[in-house]
Amino acid sequence: MIKYIAKKAFYGLLVLIGVVVLVFFLFQGIGDPARMVAGQSSDSTTQSNIRKELYLINDNGEKISRFKQFLYYLNDVSPICFHSKADIEKKKLKGIFIGGNKKFGFKVPYLRTSYQSKRPVWNILMQALPGTLMLAISAMFIAILIGIPLGVMAAVKQNTWMDTSAVFSSIVGISAPSFFIGIIMVYVFGFVLSDWTGLNLAGSWQVVDEVTGEKRLSLQNLILPAITLGIRPLAIITQLTRSAMLDVLDQDYIRTAYAKGVSKRTVIWKHGLRNALNPVITAVTGWFAELLAGAFFVEYIFSWQGIGKVTVDALEKLDYPVVMGAVLVAATFFILINILADILYGVVDPRVRVQ
Repeated sequence: MIKYIAKKAFYGLLVLIGVVVLVFFLFQGIGDPARMVAGQSSDSTTQSNIRKELYLINDNGEKISRFKQFLYYLNDVSPICFHSKADIEKKKLKGIFIGGNKKFGFKVPYLRTSYQSKRPVWNILMQALPGTLMLAISAMFIAILIGIPLGVMAAVKQNTWMDTSAVFSSIVGISAPSFFIGIIMVYVFGFVLSDWTGLNLAGSWQVVDEVTGEKRLSLQNLILPAITLGIRPLAIITQLTRSAMLDVLDQDYIRTAYAKGVSKRTVIWKHGLRNALNPVITAVTGWFAELLAGAFFVEYIFSWQGIGKVTVDALEKLDYPVVMGAVLVAATFFILINILADILYGVVDPRVRVQ
């Protein structure tokens, strides 16, 4: 098991390095970073200092090659790094460092500084990450809670109106884009029926008290975006559960269980569903990773303060370090979730053996 996890982690690391390369060469060098940070009217000295900080030029004012710029960027975003003592103090790096003036260390990835807010990108994304995770987990919880029982019911009641309704609803759910569903949800439940639902058009997971100024958790604003984001994975889970259950219920061991007098409920939910969960786990883990990407549009529509909303705002303002950091964080989550999915296969289905 440990060897298998290490192998998957190594492949995941290679994928992440590829993402770093792609992100760097897509965004680095777009526009003039010095002018974006300091403004169009800034003096040449200020712009020169910013270019040095971003590794665009060296101390002598000479332009640094794109390959060396990439190596500096890779050193910044990598947890394993080499930094001078001055760099550690200037960038306020957090981690464990050993050595003299040039130190080797293990650190929190340094995603550089936002062009607009001048805040560290890591702090911006970590502040927004709880909102995105809360939204993605809630959406997947809704999808699992409704999708699996609906798929089982459709399989057990095959060729009835219940089966037809479940299949038709899942097709509609798959076909409708999240941003389209989001607009409809906002208009119907947040505007037309707001007096009945008590839901707002938009809102974050943190509400500021008007009297004390303190921030408190507000799950009311989570309902509409979570349902909107969860509709597509719900439809996928319903169809996969139905298909897998139809295959499983036709197996010999299911007939044997019935012949031994095992109750229908036990056969369906204990024997049948357990052996049909593999494709469902694939969908759940895969879609949970994709929800991080789908959340970008949903967060923007509902003004939900998460990584998606922060990234879209950064794109509008040409704040590329925030965009680059958001892509790397999303890619990291995607890789970790896929590794977790492979491990869960062997836990849920004894027929699967991790090599």
